Parts: sequence; structure tokens; C-alpha cells
Amino acid sequence: MVLTINSAAREAGGFLTVSGQLKNTGTAAFVNTTAWRGNELTSSGTSVAGVTLIDKAGKKRYYVLRDTDGRCLCTTGVSTIEAGQSVAFFAQFPAPPATTTEVDFTLPTFATATIKISG
Repeated sequence: MVLTINSAAREAGGFLTVSGQLKNTGTAAFVNTTAWRGNELTSSGTSVAGVTLIDKAGKKRYYVLRDTDGRCLCTTGVSTIEAGQSVAFFAQFPAPPATTTEVDFTLPTFATATIKISG
């Protein structure tokens, strides 16, 4: 699996939306997406709710926002990714302070990556 971040953009209302794609570069279907939802039990089911952002300078971790029913504001329904298939994903967070220009992106089973915030 290859994870690509396309953008991390500040949105009106104090949100930060991270979007990108997950691509199965293997020759078989990838079915081990359970870890991506993290250790929280939510009504989102299979999702990327386990993603977090870490502001090292501000010493703060940001979790994916939830709606009033407890569902993540993120991509859901990702249970199988067929060989060669790409799946778009997004996750929305509370925006870090305007002085924060980069954060570490973490999603279980992937290496941590430092990403730049636009906007």
C-alpha cells in the first residue's frame, strides 16, 4: 500500500482537511484496513479515523473530528482495496494555530510523514 498526501488545507470555520489517496501496488486485494480506524470504537465502521496529526512545536496531537452521531469526518467504507486500485481519502481536524505550518501525519500501519499546511 502506498499513501499519498495531496493537500493539507485550512478551511473556513477553523478546520484542517487532509486529502490524498491510498493505492494498492500489490498483486492481491488488500483487506487489512481495520487498523486504520484506530483504537476508538465509533459508528464509522471501516474508516481512516485512526489518523492523527502531531504539532511537535505546539506539543499537541489532533484527532479526526466527529459529527453529532459520533461518525468521523473522514473517509469511511474502506474495507478492501483491489490490486492496482486507488481510493481517495480525506480526514478533517481542528486547525492548528496559524503559526503552525507543518505537522506529522500518522496513520496506523504507515510510517509517520511530515506534511506542510497550506492556507
